[in-house]
Amino acid sequence: MIDRKTKLRWRRKVRRSKLQAVDTAQAAEEHIERHFIYRLGRLWSVRRFIATWLVLIAVLCSGIVLQLQALSPYYQTVEPVPGGTYSEGIIGTFTNANPLYAIGPVDSSVSQLVFSGLLRYNENGGVTGDLAKSWKSNQAGSEYTVVLRDNLTWHDGVALTADDVIFTYETIKNPDTRSPLNSSWQDIKVTKKDNKTIVFTLPGGFSAFPYYLTNGIVPEHKLKGVPASQLRSVPFNTISPVGAGPFKWDTLEVVGSTPENREERIGLTAFEGYALGKPALDRFIVRSFKDESTMLESFKRRELDGMAGMEKMPDEFSADDATQYSFPLSSATMTFFRMSHEVLKDKVVRQALVTATDKGAVVAALGYPVKALDAPFLRFQPGYDPKYAQQTGRPEKAKKMLDDAGWKVQANGIRAKGSQQLKFRLVSESNSEYTTVSQELQRQWRELGADVEVVLQSDIDLQSTLAFHTYDALLYGIAIGPEPDVFAYWHSSQADVRSPNRLNFSEYESDIADVSLEAGRTRANDRIQAVKYAPFARAWRNDAPAVALYQPRFLYVTQNKIAALKEHPLSSGTERYANVYEWMVYRDAVDKPGF
Repeated sequence: MIDRKTKLRWRRKVRRSKLQAVDTAQAAEEHIERHFIYRLGRLWSVRRFIATWLVLIAVLCSGIVLQLQALSPYYQTVEPVPGGTYSEGIIGTFTNANPLYAIGPVDSSVSQLVFSGLLRYNENGGVTGDLAKSWKSNQAGSEYTVVLRDNLTWHDGVALTADDVIFTYETIKNPDTRSPLNSSWQDIKVTKKDNKTIVFTLPGGFSAFPYYLTNGIVPEHKLKGVPASQLRSVPFNTISPVGAGPFKWDTLEVVGSTPENREERIGLTAFEGYALGKPALDRFIVRSFKDESTMLESFKRRELDGMAGMEKMPDEFSADDATQYSFPLSSATMTFFRMSHEVLKDKVVRQALVTATDKGAVVAALGYPVKALDAPFLRFQPGYDPKYAQQTGRPEKAKKMLDDAGWKVQANGIRAKGSQQLKFRLVSESNSEYTTVSQELQRQWRELGADVEVVLQSDIDLQSTLAFHTYDALLYGIAIGPEPDVFAYWHSSQADVRSPNRLNFSEYESDIADVSLEAGRTRANDRIQAVKYAPFARAWRNDAPAVALYQPRFLYVTQNKIAALKEHPLSSGTERYANVYEWMVYRDAVDKPGF
């Protein structure tokens, strides 16, 4: 118990503390009033002095800021910087990332980003090393030795060796695999010299062979146990691919409840172990679209950084709305005349159709710049010779040729020879480019007296048409590539129904052309190639199995300029990724060297 005396002492202490607190508060209040409140009134008398100092301070601060801004160009510059996500839209559907099967625009794009080949295309249209450190051929060009880079790995960390390369090409050569690359590799022997060295032995010299080494390599440890006949449909191809390319697989998202509005979104992340160095971008997203209009709407909403698959930009887009990259393709758009057709087997008819064709009008109808063609080679290739160029744009001469050959104009304006009318079907793909060109050709040849029926097919239907040659004339584009190897399109062996791909769409047969094509593709020297290809170029012009129209382009549209992406010739649209590991979309101020 606390006694009464102690309680009283505590009460007195508490009372004294309260009184001291009150006294302290009163003293503080008096101090504030005396030294601040009472002096506020004096500020009015010195207002000009204070205002002057405030203005001087503001001017000084502004001057410092302006000086820093003015001087920053001397020690800083705005440059692209690494990082960020790039989202690309492509018209098409994703079905298979495996490079042994990837064909469509979405499949081949994803495959190119995820998988690496021994070699890759460079910005000059040639090839340079990707997984390969070096490569060389023997003097005859019939044997190529490739050496892999050091310390290569797959996305899952497993070492990439010569065994993976051997596995890839042996799998391609297996007919049960049903790879579209099969026919190109049937007669090529692939052997392992050591863990990093592979030797390719060809049946003969072939100067364009290095371009065959740009297809993606697949991992043996992931696919070795899969039967070749089942390889096309394994989960590896669609939900868990493992490559060695600049970006590795992350996610697959399917959006849309119906086939009409279905969209795939493939998320990829930068691969730090990529052979050429970690990509500058952190992520790369590929989005598929069923049609151009849907993709354009996403682009307008800035959901996409870039888009591919259009023939031209819509009229409502101005130059300020987007950046356009126009890549010339190492390809040729031609109209192929099937020479087994009852009308088109007549050489004079083919020559007249070529002579009457106004290529200037065809190019003008497209509405965007392309280069006109007049031979089976591109103009920069060794096999091209202007003296063997097709002579076109002469409709009156073409009419006389037909008149002299007995093809007379009938009352309906259509020519006929006996009971045979000058009539045939022109088949092509149903897109804006080929629709425009086919209709222009139809108009021109109608004036010549030919009854041309234009048949436009979907991509799927057209592939069947190409396989069985169920057309009279065909408007189509063929990939020629940087090297002038057109053997597959004009050698008589490629017209045979037993040919794996049957790419000789004109079913052209010429002994002179065959010998010339066989000799030209084995020579590495440009001057010798030109000499060897000359008989073929001359025979091709005289026989007129097709009319060469133009060198197409690949249009790539972006929101802003992409650092490291430059316009250059492409063999295919996916070659835009030749230096994708260097692409940058972010820009920031950085110090100049020396500061």
